[in-house]
Amino acid sequence: MVPPVPADLLEIAEALVPGAPVGSARLATQGNMHHVVLLPGVAAVRISKRPDSAAELPRRTEILHAITAAGLPFAIPEPLTPVTSFGDRAAVAVSWIDGEGLPEGVGDPAAFGPLLTALREVEISPALEAVLHRPRSSDWAEVLHDVIPRLPAKWQDDVRQRLDTLLALEDVPARLVHGDLGGANVHFTADGKLTGVLDWDLAVLADPAIDAALVATWHGWDVLRAATDEETCRRARAWNDPIGVEHLHPLFAQKPLTSIDGFVRAVVTWLETHR
Repeated sequence: MVPPVPADLLEIAEALVPGAPVGSARLATQGNMHHVVLLPGVAAVRISKRPDSAAELPRRTEILHAITAAGLPFAIPEPLTPVTSFGDRAAVAVSWIDGEGLPEGVGDPAAFGPLLTALREVEISPALEAVLHRPRSSDWAEVLHDVIPRLPAKWQDDVRQRLDTLLALEDVPARLVHGDLGGANVHFTADGKLTGVLDWDLAVLADPAIDAALVATWHGWDVLRAATDEETCRRARAWNDPIGVEHLHPLFAQKPLTSIDGFVRAVVTWLETHR
């Protein structure tokens, strides 16, 4: 049974989208930063959970504006309202994206090849430059070098060697990287047509092989190999091999890790599962 949407969140959704079908509203899977009230066929309303997420919501909304202007060949959530304060919360309504995400291990290379190409070919406009971080390896690698001694001894040399392989990759021009491709963020129709890509909060300007690695870790490395070229696959492996590509995102954010112990625990769990 789907739990009801709390009344305070419904009030915010109604205020931002007057006349919305709140009787069919539901909550998206819970995230750390926002509640998302889904108004099927109409909008999704993002509502901050904490002061830091409220402070970040304007920039995250500007990211959507900038990416909308890039003219991608699929839908993205387009802001429908300004970011609005409700006490200590901030909220914004974005456009509805039809379709559903694919389960883990499922994916059609014929869809993911063009998706990765479209992202790689986006022109990096001044608007994108203004709102997206451009991670520097000198910053995130330094943090990771500090993390390695906290790992169990049996993993330290292996992770250090794989990190060296990643850092030895040839430089490529920074492109638009979604940062969380896969699962519920990439929507398809029932007959397999790509409809849109959600949740651009982790977008950065970086190596497009990061997105390739994220596709592979959810949909399968066979899907990636069939969707793109050998060089991209090689780079994707290098991004994933040290600690799992998804664990690099906190290091790209240009902020201190909020919980180094929690980060280490997550990495150790990944290592135990994937080595």
